[in-house]
Amino acid sequence: MKSKIRILRFGLGIFLISFFASELMCKSEQGAKGIRNIGSNLQLFVDDWLFEKMTDVSLKLHNPIRKEVVFKFDAPWEGKQSGYACVMKDEDKFRMYYRGGGDLTREFTCLAESDDGINWKRPSLKLFECNGSKENNIIWTGKEAGYWESHNFTPFKDDNPSALPEQRYKALTLGRYPDKKGEQKIVLLAFVSPDGIHWKRLREEPIITEGGFDSQNTAFWDKAEKRYVCYLRIGREGKRSISRSTSSDFINWSKPEFLDFGNTPLEQFYTNAIIPYFRSPHLYLGFPMRFVPERKVIGIEKRVVDGMSDGVFMSSYDGLHWNRIFMEAFIRPGLSPNNWGDAHGNNTPIWGMLPTGKDEISIYWCENYGDVPQVRRGIIRTDGFVSVSAPYQGGEFITRLITFEGENLVINYSTSAVGSIKVEILDESGNPITKFDLNSSEEIYGDEIERIVTWKDGSDVSQLMKKPIRLHFLMKDADLFSIQFKN
Repeated sequence: MKSKIRILRFGLGIFLISFFASELMCKSEQGAKGIRNIGSNLQLFVDDWLFEKMTDVSLKLHNPIRKEVVFKFDAPWEGKQSGYACVMKDEDKFRMYYRGGGDLTREFTCLAESDDGINWKRPSLKLFECNGSKENNIIWTGKEAGYWESHNFTPFKDDNPSALPEQRYKALTLGRYPDKKGEQKIVLLAFVSPDGIHWKRLREEPIITEGGFDSQNTAFWDKAEKRYVCYLRIGREGKRSISRSTSSDFINWSKPEFLDFGNTPLEQFYTNAIIPYFRSPHLYLGFPMRFVPERKVIGIEKRVVDGMSDGVFMSSYDGLHWNRIFMEAFIRPGLSPNNWGDAHGNNTPIWGMLPTGKDEISIYWCENYGDVPQVRRGIIRTDGFVSVSAPYQGGEFITRLITFEGENLVINYSTSAVGSIKVEILDESGNPITKFDLNSSEEIYGDEIERIVTWKDGSDVSQLMKKPIRLHFLMKDADLFSIQFKN
């Protein structure tokens, strides 16, 4: 009996050690004494992960600037229920995949291409017939009428260096497959392609069978984690929500886990739009479409609608535990009454983002759902989703202890004409380091994506590499979006 108790205590001890170790070593970026090892990774201020102390500064969410409508789903094979789009950069072109057709008719997966992310064209691919003609941009449709094998067909380019050439592109889509009792069950099917145009089933069997799936389920190769990740629809406490599954080979997947949104209210997330940030692959960004089904009336005329929707912003370092500091909308419906209602498709962020200029990123969302759906473009400053923001009166913040690699500290910032930023480096005890103190710091003002921080004796901080330090920022009427140590 005593030996059994010892075994149980030993097993419990191992479990507790493993549990607390995994909690403390989240993303393997926090080491001894709570030191954040940021190396030379780009650090966005999307949450409070780097902050030790903040005085009169705050985190500010920056909404995308609404630009032009770049695409209308008005071809004969598209229509009122077109949507569920994704965008990607592929070599020297941009690609957009989307759903044509609709839930009540035959669905098609279509491809549009662009050189600049603004002007999109439908290539004539001549692969599938619609209305008696193959002069269209359809790349896939299911084997049967309706939406099976083509609903929510969402491709990605596989960056796994071990991926087979004939499977360089992969996609997930909705399917039906008999369970052990022979009854048809909704599942996720996998497709592969050598070029993103010609597709076939990876295998007949589904790859994931646990989930709701009736949404845009997304997958990608995680460069940082070196595995495939899938985000899929799942029901949770009577609401639509998101779960996560992982795989080393795209065939065998882990049991889906609910995403952890911390101590925030559980909201209806219709889609997820989760993707690693291309400039900082260790950081996940998510842009779920938030569904509000209980709001049925809009405007002074009391127009009855089927609910409302908008887009929100969230971030994570491990893909499972998410920061929802901002409960406010990232994408609002806007002035058009057509975007208030038809909530199953309006204001849905498109999965992916495109670098369309040196200083900007383009993101996209769907509007006008139920009439002639269209794609709206919005722009975000490079790294500019969230900033540390200081008012005219000024403010400051100090980071946690960090270690870094690189010769220069580079910041992405913006000030007014009277604003400024000064940077001080503190030692492990919080004392200013000689030659890197505030009195030696050059005052920075302007608006730049990459600005090297300088002190009176120059910018080289390599002597401090791998030593625990803190950064002290003194700011006035300024926004700081990201920092990075670089050579």
